[in-house]
Amino acid sequence: MGKYIIALLVITVGSFLIVKTEWFIQNFGTNAWAEEHMGSSGGSRLMYKLIGLAFIFLALMGVTGMLGEVIISVFGRLFGL
Repeated sequence: MGKYIIALLVITVGSFLIVKTEWFIQNFGTNAWAEEHMGSSGGSRLMYKLIGLAFIFLALMGVTGMLGEVIISVFGRLFGL
């Protein structure tokens, strides 16, 4: 039951990042790396939206049980798994 509540909170934060991107820009400012590599004047907005989308995606993977398998398949060679 606890993982569902945590996933719901993470999905809420991710949705907030996507919907209220302008609020994040106004309060935290722009990111120089994102502005340089992700677009001319909208790089930071795109970065905040992609981070929010990643939060949602990872939370859904965690609830369905796929996150552990993906982490092991990506990082398993580092630990000999």
